[in-house]
Amino acid sequence: MPAHPLSHALSVARLIDGLTGWLGRLLAWLTLLMVLMTGAVVLLRYAFGIGATALQELVLYAHALVFMGAAAWALQRDAHVRVDIFFRRMTARRQALVDLTGGLFLLLPVCLFLAWNCWDYVAVSWARNERSADAGGLPWVYLQKSIILLLVGTLLLQAVAQIIKTLCVLNGSLPSHLPAQHEEHL
Repeated sequence: MPAHPLSHALSVARLIDGLTGWLGRLLAWLTLLMVLMTGAVVLLRYAFGIGATALQELVLYAHALVFMGAAAWALQRDAHVRVDIFFRRMTARRQALVDLTGGLFLLLPVCLFLAWNCWDYVAVSWARNERSADAGGLPWVYLQKSIILLLVGTLLLQAVAQIIKTLCVLNGSLPSHLPAQHEEHL
């Protein structure tokens, strides 16, 4: 029996899901690091009277990485914001159709719009080797701005995976494109 035309695409979607999950779980650990660094900033300032501008900025870099770097993971896990009043009552096929429509007409265009509009912003930062404006700040502002491209790239990849999975649901080769409802541990 010949393989279904979408079976290879589904393998690609599962590979993207695996990469997205790995990156998301890795970046989730930055929240612990952010708590520790924030505690160190507070301790240094109020116990020893020492300002730690670079450490404060590092917390901001980690914060950006957690939220922008793990956005695709939230999409993959169906943890993004959605009005579930009607969606959860729909059949798997209708849910797939709603998510396919959203992916094609909202998510992909927004990602492409962001990519188009932020490319020069990031490129200029790299060309200038942009540094923090604060004394004692980090010299890598261009890296922080590049996190926007990480957001766009990972969301585009995950959007492709989501679209493939919804198409598989619509043609009957996959029961649901949504993850099983269970707790995941880091």
